[in-house]
Amino acid sequence: MRAPLSWLREYVELPAGVTGRALAAELIAAGLEVETVEQAGADIVGPLVVGEVLAFEDLTGFKKPIRYCQVDVGDANGTGEPQNIVCGATNFAAGDRVVVILPGGVLPGGFEIGARKTYGHLSEGMICSVTELGIGDDHSGILVLPPDAPVGADAVELLGLRDDVLDIAVTPDRGYALSIRGIAREAATAYGVPFKDPADVELPAEDGPGDGGGAYPASIGDPSACDRFVLREVRGFDPDAETPMWMRVRLHRAGMRPVSLAVDITNYLMLELGQPLHAFDRSKLTGPIVVRRAAPGEKLETLDHVQRTLDPDDILITDESGPISMAGTMGGLATEIDDRSSDMVIEAAHFDAMGTARMSRRHRLHSEASHRFERGVDRELPLYASYRAVRLLAELGGAEVVPGVTHAEAPVERVEITMPAGHPDEVAGVSYGRDAVVRRLEQVGCAVAGEDVLTVTPPSWRPDLTDPADLAEEVIRLEGYEDIPARAPRPAAGQGLTPHQRVRRRVGRALAGAGYVEALAFPFIAEKDLDGLQLPADDARRRTLRLANPMSEQEPLLRTTLLPGLLKALALNVGRGFGDTALFELGVVFRPRPDAPDRAPRLAVDRGPTAEEIAGLEAALPDQPHRVAVVLSGDREPAGWWGEGRPALWADAIEAARTVAREVGVELTAKADQHAPWHPGRCAALYAGDTLVGHAGELHPRVTKAYGLPARSCAMELELRRLGEPVSVRAPHVSSYPVATQDVALVVDAGVPAADVESALRDGAGDLLEAIRLFDVYTGEQAGEGRKSLAYSLRFRAPDRTLTAEEASQARDSAVAAASERTGAVLRGA
Repeated sequence: MRAPLSWLREYVELPAGVTGRALAAELIAAGLEVETVEQAGADIVGPLVVGEVLAFEDLTGFKKPIRYCQVDVGDANGTGEPQNIVCGATNFAAGDRVVVILPGGVLPGGFEIGARKTYGHLSEGMICSVTELGIGDDHSGILVLPPDAPVGADAVELLGLRDDVLDIAVTPDRGYALSIRGIAREAATAYGVPFKDPADVELPAEDGPGDGGGAYPASIGDPSACDRFVLREVRGFDPDAETPMWMRVRLHRAGMRPVSLAVDITNYLMLELGQPLHAFDRSKLTGPIVVRRAAPGEKLETLDHVQRTLDPDDILITDESGPISMAGTMGGLATEIDDRSSDMVIEAAHFDAMGTARMSRRHRLHSEASHRFERGVDRELPLYASYRAVRLLAELGGAEVVPGVTHAEAPVERVEITMPAGHPDEVAGVSYGRDAVVRRLEQVGCAVAGEDVLTVTPPSWRPDLTDPADLAEEVIRLEGYEDIPARAPRPAAGQGLTPHQRVRRRVGRALAGAGYVEALAFPFIAEKDLDGLQLPADDARRRTLRLANPMSEQEPLLRTTLLPGLLKALALNVGRGFGDTALFELGVVFRPRPDAPDRAPRLAVDRGPTAEEIAGLEAALPDQPHRVAVVLSGDREPAGWWGEGRPALWADAIEAARTVAREVGVELTAKADQHAPWHPGRCAALYAGDTLVGHAGELHPRVTKAYGLPARSCAMELELRRLGEPVSVRAPHVSSYPVATQDVALVVDAGVPAADVESALRDGAGDLLEAIRLFDVYTGEQAGEGRKSLAYSLRFRAPDRTLTAEEASQARDSAVAAASERTGAVLRGA
């Protein structure tokens, strides 16, 4: 919202010395976001005066029309003689009053004016257009002033060319600040000076609920869409009447382009009061007007010449011909005001904020009107704003105001908020006292009653005030945020990270220590991401939650797996030349509950939630387990002078899972599996005991192609909570006695997993076994067809003595016997 300081001064008695920057500082302290203060016209240097064109000569022989003019500028040039000026515009006649800048003057942008010879004549100054003066965008010709403009007068003062303009970023909860009225009220409160309400006009005696007897008939068909609808009429409006210069300057300063008098009046009042207005050509209306929701299949061509198919939830203004306007957003082309319109119907209403916002977003149709209705408009304004509109149409456009008004209204219960008088004190940690609380709330416009417990009725222009927290915020901001002391919070003794939080931190550090780099991806995905993972149609990961208002329509779903974000990050790194990459992410996924209710309960803000409310909220939320995932590509060990490198393999992905499990104090078992998006022959299911915790291995070739990854890229994903409750990992006892090493080579069927053989050896060896390592796998003629040889190194050690050779051999034999019994293994060469 752009607010000229001169416009604000019209309704608030600011001290004479207050500048735009000083006012901006006060408004910022009160909680408004003033982004910039533009000093419009500050670079204009006179003399810039009003002149009268006495005569002119049309010069010929040039590519464009040129006039050599004699202009009376009074005594401004020091001689009283006419000023000779060459001008390239033709939209003026002898006797017209114009704006003239004399030699030595400077126009906006540092454009210096001097006497110079051009087109064969000496030009002593320049006749100015609105663009050159910085008060408009019309390049078609020079500015012609009203005939009563005094010759020789200072045009800077006459046209208000110098002004401070505040540019305020209005937050969604402060819709009242989208008007001069609202900003002026804040300025009056900041300086403690009187405020004059521009909406404070005396209405005609015949105004009131129901049909006033003279305005166009209308009714409200859907009270949920509109609770107040006002129509007034004017007749005999002069379509050729021009918008006065003062209004055009203010519209331009506020960021709006002047169009025509009728349109400019509605825009001017919208900026001043915050109430959007719309003018219909009465001759184009058919039958009574009804405000209702759209019917299926209805269409409307709006003022931007777009044919729109309407949604049943859209709010419409209709007559017997069908829709004529999208309420609070944009009018229809069929009933627009044109250069022949003389009889008009002025509409002012209060539409549902949520319905207007949804309609605006649904049709991607954002307007100044919808911007205000979405944030809440004063429900009491339509009668006053529409009356001011018809009065201006009469005063400036020669229209006749038709007596009476159409005022359709649906009853709305006033909001009353009960709040302890000390509630703002508790929120801010500052003792304001009851008197200060009541005074500040009354400055906002609230009606306050009660002593220890206050009953507060917010004003109609503050629909955002609905709870005690809102009232506390008003008191705090007006008393001054800078007065709230800064104190460091005191944490309760014994509090800290939960065991699960500590585990997640340990896991992140462990993976980083293993050479992985953490990546943080957005938790949003698209259906094509799941297609790229080659997930079956019935896969549980395809059951997703769609966001009601996604950051991007390209990714409207909440992720059910961490892999899409990591794979896209990996592809981005590979595309930038980092082919040897290992990434990990710790985060939540979102798994919908099949029995979840459609909507979550809305919690109150004046008290803590009950156990039932918390249970209802948790039931509506999706399951959000923490997961960890890694992706790898390229070389896991780089080549160098030390020797050849090693590419990342499926075994590295499994080892990453074991690194995670060790931080929880759990041993993982890997079993062959087939699970998208992994290669069916190089995929391991990871188990903690009998619980499936995740998968790891090499990605399917179709997946690497879909994501643009190198062949044989690998990945792992597991769910942390399935690893069980975290346990304190204790350092093992290190024996000071020597180790006894025994090697065994076992021949088993080719389909027997090495992990099963290792598990059997470990169980059979007993407590003396310190470590076991698979150091060779042989398949060949000596092992036999369909067989393989697995060579293990077994390390035995006792905590209290040196083992004898017999003890080590006996433990080895027990291990081999267990492996033979459980897997059919036989000693190689036996």
